[in-house]
Amino acid sequence: MLRILHQDTPSPAPFAPERQPSAFPVVERQCAPGPVAVGQPTSDTPRICVIIPFFNEEVFIEKTLASLAAQTLPPASIVLIDNGSTDRSASICRSFAEANREIPVKLLRDERPGKIHALETGCRFINAEFAAFCDADTIYPKHYLETAARLFRRNPNDIVAVMALGVDGDSGYFRAAAARLKGSVAASLLSKQCHAGGFGQVFRTSSLLKAGGYSAAHWPYVLEDHELMHRMLKLGRSLYHPKLWCRPSPRRTNRSNASWNIVERILYHCTPFRWKDWYFYRFLGPRFARRGLQNLALRNRSWEVG
Repeated sequence: MLRILHQDTPSPAPFAPERQPSAFPVVERQCAPGPVAVGQPTSDTPRICVIIPFFNEEVFIEKTLASLAAQTLPPASIVLIDNGSTDRSASICRSFAEANREIPVKLLRDERPGKIHALETGCRFINAEFAAFCDADTIYPKHYLETAARLFRRNPNDIVAVMALGVDGDSGYFRAAAARLKGSVAASLLSKQCHAGGFGQVFRTSSLLKAGGYSAAHWPYVLEDHELMHRMLKLGRSLYHPKLWCRPSPRRTNRSNASWNIVERILYHCTPFRWKDWYFYRFLGPRFARRGLQNLALRNRSWEVG
């Protein structure tokens, strides 16, 4: 159920571009591509809406937002979806919006437990040709959005997603560069698979809408980013590039209690794309259901125990 807490301007129609005034109120509601040159964005650079769901992320979210505010290609808008936080996360988001009035910011609240619901709500407020789904505990280099925009602009319309590779925050320059190159090569060899998490997905909005977007009706379990990419890859190709990367929180290395096991992961990579429907909906989904790995399991933060 949606309840309007505060709104100074009408909400845009879902997935429809909107004209914005010079100042933007905070809105709260209940509820082997060629080299990429990085420089000043031009007038024909695509616009990208950023969507960030969050739940109790007061430790990380301020740095994440600061990295997005520093982008060489400013976001068309930032949609923040509070999934029922009980800490200072929402307050930090409001302060960010007030301090960055040049960026259209929408702060939404969806208390239905589970990240998938926040993602689903965020999809309704995309107002640009492309949508970047970001995580609240990830740092994005200043050329992140510009690089994604240039990759879309320089490649055919059958590219439905450009995907960022995650880099360990403790890696040195050469080790990180090698990891990005290795990830790009793997993605080119296994092109009909997902090689990045939800922290680094940038979608063509029209394709995202056609695929059904993030939806608990399609997939109520963990690994929602991979399942969505399976539907997206039925519509076109994804693209990875060593220059498109980000730094997820190191806590992600300890999620074994809310993810697939080694057998399921190997089978994912070995299953031909034409059989991926079977893999997700006849094999993996029932196994996740038996293990209680509904999307809400992502709140089980084992790194906070002890």
